[in-house]
Amino acid sequence: MLLTIIVFLFILSVLILAHELGHFLLAKRAGIRVEEFGLGYPPRILARKIGETIYSINWILFGGFVKLLGEELEEIQKVKEKEKSFWAKSKTARTSVIVAGVLANFILAIVCFSIVYSFIGIPTKTDQVKIVGLMENSPAAQAGLLEGDIVLSVNEIEVASMNRFIEIVEENKGQQVAIKVDREENNPCLEPVLGGMGFSCEGDKLILFVIPREEPPEGEGALGIVISDVEMKKYPLWQMPFYGTIEGFKEAFAWTGLVIGGIGGMIGNLITKGQIPREIAGPVGILQITSGVARSGVLTILQFIGVLSVNLAVINILPFPALDGGKLIFIGYELITRKKPKPQIEHWVNFAGMAFLLFLVILVTVNDIARLIETTSIVSKLRTILSF
Repeated sequence: MLLTIIVFLFILSVLILAHELGHFLLAKRAGIRVEEFGLGYPPRILARKIGETIYSINWILFGGFVKLLGEELEEIQKVKEKEKSFWAKSKTARTSVIVAGVLANFILAIVCFSIVYSFIGIPTKTDQVKIVGLMENSPAAQAGLLEGDIVLSVNEIEVASMNRFIEIVEENKGQQVAIKVDREENNPCLEPVLGGMGFSCEGDKLILFVIPREEPPEGEGALGIVISDVEMKKYPLWQMPFYGTIEGFKEAFAWTGLVIGGIGGMIGNLITKGQIPREIAGPVGILQITSGVARSGVLTILQFIGVLSVNLAVINILPFPALDGGKLIFIGYELITRKKPKPQIEHWVNFAGMAFLLFLVILVTVNDIARLIETTSIVSKLRTILSF
């Protein structure tokens, strides 16, 4: 449990510091005074002023923060050097500072994904359907199918893609099908036999008979297997970083689409049903996932950081008060009306937004706890292979 907590705090700290570093760098570039860049949260342990900025290490050694001069409109009247304050800068400069945090998280995700793929290989689609997992007591397991089996045909119809395999099985629910597989180990067809109980042979190819379920349990599928038509291809060592970076970009954009869809589904469920979807994870859910990730090695942790970093980037850019996207709304208001919003309005809008965000966090946490009672494995949510 201690390892889980340490990894959890480390991951969140990396995400927050990357985000704040983005704000910090663009604020400096825009000529905005950065009053403090802190590692962790006060009270301070150590602090040193370099130029105009105080760099501090704090007792709550988790995450970090950036304090900009005149970041809130209410502070403007108290600021002596108004020309160096956040709200005194142009709309373009302020927008770049706000968006920089989101961009930093997106870049972090790309870097993490790129490193992972540079080591494990590049996902490459093949013309083979491979069984990479079986559910316990499923029709496939009872018929004798094993992880590693390569499906060649179903009812003598050649199978070269997951979609084709699924189509054939769907058409034959409730009926016995003959699945021909190529198996390297524990293959009875390599012995001098022609067949046996529940199987037959065609040369060294094994044919097994199974009846797909018409009403399978939720999340399993008709056969109860996990299949993939992708393999991890390795290139010469000097080429892997280039291919890994390309794949890192693809992965980051793919997760962006998934996160946007998930947020849309959450909002839709909240409005129409008054509840949070079961698959949405909050702090408790993330901590539980971290428990599995922490034991899976550095590359898994990096991939997890990438996924969470994309989540943080998308959530922060949402046009919602108290988030970075909410600050962009005020800039948009200024662009349209040609005047800054009233400080009191900004204050109360942000306060209301923060209150609503805390309400959502509470709802998601309750959802996490309810799911935690029902299941002990959320790590499978990270799988990108298809369960069928």
